[in-house]
Amino acid sequence: MELLESILSEIAGYIWGVPLIILLFGTHIYLTIKLKFIQRYIFKAIKISFSKNKEGAGDISQFGAMATALAATIGTGNIVGVSTAIAAGGPGAVLWMWLTGLFGIATKYSEALLSVKYRIVNKDGSMSGGPMYVIERGMNMKWLAILFAAFTSVSAFGIGNMVQSNSISHMVNEAFNIPFWITGLILTAITALVILGGIKSIAKVCETLVPFMAISYLVGCILLLIIGYSTIPDTLILIVKSAFTGQAAVGGFLGAGAKEAMRWGIARGLFSNESGLGSAQIVAAAAQTKNPVRQALVSSTGTFWDTVVVCAFTGVVIVNSQDWHSGLNGAALTKSAFAHLAYAGPILLSVGLLTFVFSTILGWSYYGEKSAEYLFGNSAVKPYRYIWVVFVFIGSVVSIDIVWPFADITNGLMAIPNLISLLFLHKVLTAETKKYLWEGDIEQSSE
Repeated sequence: MELLESILSEIAGYIWGVPLIILLFGTHIYLTIKLKFIQRYIFKAIKISFSKNKEGAGDISQFGAMATALAATIGTGNIVGVSTAIAAGGPGAVLWMWLTGLFGIATKYSEALLSVKYRIVNKDGSMSGGPMYVIERGMNMKWLAILFAAFTSVSAFGIGNMVQSNSISHMVNEAFNIPFWITGLILTAITALVILGGIKSIAKVCETLVPFMAISYLVGCILLLIIGYSTIPDTLILIVKSAFTGQAAVGGFLGAGAKEAMRWGIARGLFSNESGLGSAQIVAAAAQTKNPVRQALVSSTGTFWDTVVVCAFTGVVIVNSQDWHSGLNGAALTKSAFAHLAYAGPILLSVGLLTFVFSTILGWSYYGEKSAEYLFGNSAVKPYRYIWVVFVFIGSVVSIDIVWPFADITNGLMAIPNLISLLFLHKVLTAETKKYLWEGDIEQSSE
């Protein structure tokens, strides 16, 4: 088992080397420039995103699509992923995560726009879309589309399934001494009740769950920052400084240079907000929307809420607590930071992680099944759902040292073909944005 962990970690380190970091962050910056800093429309996008009205062809409302995508992105990456990045890359990793989210808004916008533009209508009237359809129909590269779908259908079991159930089972065990397998059984049963009903059932649950879980978790973060308000200025200075110079850690840490801060911050940023991964495109294609740009704006808010807001709060809370000096990692580090809020802190963290994990498992189940559907047809959907439910339990009881590098590997393999498609189709992105946003009417229908 230790040998397997070592091999997976080495592969993950190789995939997440300088080339992929440059490709990912470079794409974020390039699309930000090409789209004339599309981030400036974020508040307009937020306003549109809260509309629940049917506005065009699709399976679920724009809000439902956004909630489902946000459910998939706001997960253990916002809690455990941030602490893991800080433990491995130092406080500077927080800034790189935040920048990945800020510039990643342009990438998430681009992904959704292309997904809606190139989506297809199935025989039963439902929608299918995502990078595989973008690559096949927009680039005429079926083989690359197949690769993306294959990577996604497998990757979903890492980032969207085992990592999630693993994190909650370990935290519940530490907090309440409940055996891993009991948590796994309960989580598995609840998951089965929802996902077997398909995307409409998933979206309905996510529309209710996402606002509650995000607000309650942020309340806990804000209370912790109020308690430690006097050291916040020094914390922010440390985060910015160590992002570019590195930070020699103490108390059990090996120390992290600027390169490690960048690597872990960007890698965990992608894990958290999925901008560049291509996953959120899949549910964006199911949205009822008037035109591709309108849904693209809505989808871009997911990265804003996930990383620019939630991950930033988590990172500042952990660094400000000074517990990152203790040698703790993962959920244990976040738990230690939240313990500074007596009684309420551990409860808010446990509830937050439980709801984050559950919602992510729901969202990613849809991503995985649509990728399996692309590869094998509609007959693969139900078997995939049943296999998914089984892996929720498996993830609850396996070693986290295996789960995390596996997720990093599959994430990187997903990102590469998706990023290639975004760069290849940049002219389509600017043309559509010009038609409906810069010079046209966002309320205009494309039908």
